[in-house]
Amino acid sequence: MSKIYINGLGCISTQKTFDTLFLEEAVVNEADTVFPIHQPVYKDFISPVASRRMAKGVKNGIVASTLALREAQLETVDAIITGTGMGCIEDSEKFLKAILDNNEEFLTPTSFIQSTHNTVGGQIALGLQCKAYNLTYVNGSVSFESALFDAKMMIEEGEASSILVGGIDETSDYTMSLFKLAGFVKNENQGVHSFLESTSKGAVLGEGATFFVVENEVKETTIASVLDIEILNKLEIDEVEKKVVTFLASNNLKLTDIDAVVLGYNGDVDSDLYYRKLSQVTFKNTPQVYYKHLSGEFDTASAFGLWVGTKIIQTQNIPAIVKINTINNEVYKTILLYNQRNGIDHSFTLISSC
Repeated sequence: MSKIYINGLGCISTQKTFDTLFLEEAVVNEADTVFPIHQPVYKDFISPVASRRMAKGVKNGIVASTLALREAQLETVDAIITGTGMGCIEDSEKFLKAILDNNEEFLTPTSFIQSTHNTVGGQIALGLQCKAYNLTYVNGSVSFESALFDAKMMIEEGEASSILVGGIDETSDYTMSLFKLAGFVKNENQGVHSFLESTSKGAVLGEGATFFVVENEVKETTIASVLDIEILNKLEIDEVEKKVVTFLASNNLKLTDIDAVVLGYNGDVDSDLYYRKLSQVTFKNTPQVYYKHLSGEFDTASAFGLWVGTKIIQTQNIPAIVKINTINNEVYKTILLYNQRNGIDHSFTLISSC
């Protein structure tokens, strides 16, 4: 399969991932089980009048996409493809609350219009005056990978030469309270202090917007290439290692060719079983990285994981704050990313230096 090249990055997350090099100002939050976004100065990117009407997911998406385009030195693109799990859930809550409070009468449509999952992609397109292909994928924990896969196919088929692709999700108070009742979130005293050795159910949740400019050619700004992506709905724990070997073999690679592996540990004792065998057996002699103790878990958290993997290639360094083990390599050329959530929506993404 043809390569696509990552020529620009933009990341707004629960850490300061803008105006920094690579997580040098990252902090492990052991107090909260739902991480708040680290806000940029929105007025530097969006007019205050427009910003007041936007949900935070929309604002974060606009800022992250702007940062990616700036790094890629582009004014516009041939397509905008986004992935999201929950969409603009904050505006969805506002609209539903208005229905109840007003007995289904005299409703203003603003919150409903802005609550749709494709709002972020639409607002980015409006800002860029981009009338090209614009699609949003809502596929659970592989929403972002679905968007990236679509971008890869478009470039391979010659339908586009530059594409803005990203993953966006936001938290909201009422939905998070429901998640806590359902047991999706750790109890208040079970934060990230024992993340990798967790014996409890539930994850630490977060939010964020991460965008990539992918193109069909190497430029001065090129950081890495995306070699391959594979998405699977279900795998058993004992099938993961075999799948990894098969996936690498389809790209003429062996386990020993992987310079670092990025795993989606989220602190849930059952979900993390899928990663433990890879950590303890398959890649025991390979540098291992995790990231959700910084970003929190959400449907498109894997976009933050790809940002981490890409930055490792760009800086040729793994910050201590994301290391699972103490193994280092002199060169980080080929990196494998594996993510899943509660045993479903498995994704394998392979990236390399150029």
